[in-house]
Amino acid sequence: MPRHATPTRRRRAHLLTALAIAAAMLGAAPAGTTPARAAQVPTQVAANPYERGPAPTVASIEATRGPFAIATSTVSRSTATGFGGGTIYYPTTTSAGTFGAVAISPGYFGTQSSISWYGSRLASQGFVIITIDTFSIFDEPDSRGTQLLAALDYLTQRSTARNRIDATRLAVMGHSMGGGSLAAAATRPQLQAAIPLTPYHDKSDWSAVRVPTLVIGAENDTTAPVTSYAEPFYTSLPSTLDKAYLELNNAGHSAPTSSNVTIAKYSISWLKRFIDNDTRYEQFLCPAPSGTTIEEYRDTCPHS
Repeated sequence: MPRHATPTRRRRAHLLTALAIAAAMLGAAPAGTTPARAAQVPTQVAANPYERGPAPTVASIEATRGPFAIATSTVSRSTATGFGGGTIYYPTTTSAGTFGAVAISPGYFGTQSSISWYGSRLASQGFVIITIDTFSIFDEPDSRGTQLLAALDYLTQRSTARNRIDATRLAVMGHSMGGGSLAAAATRPQLQAAIPLTPYHDKSDWSAVRVPTLVIGAENDTTAPVTSYAEPFYTSLPSTLDKAYLELNNAGHSAPTSSNVTIAKYSISWLKRFIDNDTRYEQFLCPAPSGTTIEEYRDTCPHS
């Protein structure tokens, strides 16, 4: 992976600059200010200006709602450009700074109702989310990938939530033929994260992807069997990439279309880690998690 071109590397450079500025600020602390007090706030802010929300716990990433109150707005098909409309979920606060954003696509025959549960759950953790309808329920994966990117462009440039979004911190997710999220990631390497959910695509080689990617498969998926799709997709991603493969134990193809604690907790952790550069969530990804709901987990730890 060309390290100079990655968003993660650029972000780390920004953070190092911020730390240098913070150090200079500490050196010029006013008389009477204790060193501990002077170091506390500037270092915390400079260490990660993208951090949103309190320190995470297992309970917080498994909860159906996070710490942020949210609101929604509808994007009609006639208003949308390049996709079939959708719903925007966003934190109501304007005091926490801007947020990263995620566009999510349904699968074949699916509408946004099948992925609506991600909207409120992820937005309440500190993201702006758009769940989309595609032009047609029959749209192919590449078309869905193009529509995901169009939805992100709408979200950051024209939507009522645009002023709440940091347009440099974006991601895509998609169920089934929403495996087009991989195509979106290959097309736009500036994305911060991609999460294909029990994905399908007729292309198996994703070695061109440069976006940190979490592939989620399901053990009993007979529509897009993991041995033919999710696993080869993961394997084809570059070994130098931040990537992970999570296989849901005793689950089928439609598992991502209803509220699922395992999908939520690791999707939140992945998005927080790579959209927000929040290393507080590293603990949930490395070392590799396990449990009764996980059939298999592989990754390229460490991410830091």
